[in-house]
Amino acid sequence: MTEASIRWTVIVSRDTDMAVRTHLAQRGMKKGDLSRFIEDAVRRRVFEQTVADVKSRHRDVDPATLEEDIENALREVRAERFGDPPLQP
Repeated sequence: MTEASIRWTVIVSRDTDMAVRTHLAQRGMKKGDLSRFIEDAVRRRVFEQTVADVKSRHRDVDPATLEEDIENALREVRAERFGDPPLQP
């Protein structure tokens, strides 16, 4: 955890608590690892939902067009960050 950590108070079912603590214990993790486990799980879930939202918004876009747009955006970002000249396909 970083210095800018925020304390959450969450309520979970007894079954969920036991399942998570058993899972952590089987992997040799300690009680303090619960926060890291929860943060990782939350980050993954937010990422999954973000990906699902983006896919939903672009479901009517031609895959080739979408791929080309992504490649163009990557070229621009790389040029900004690394000073690489954008290559034309």
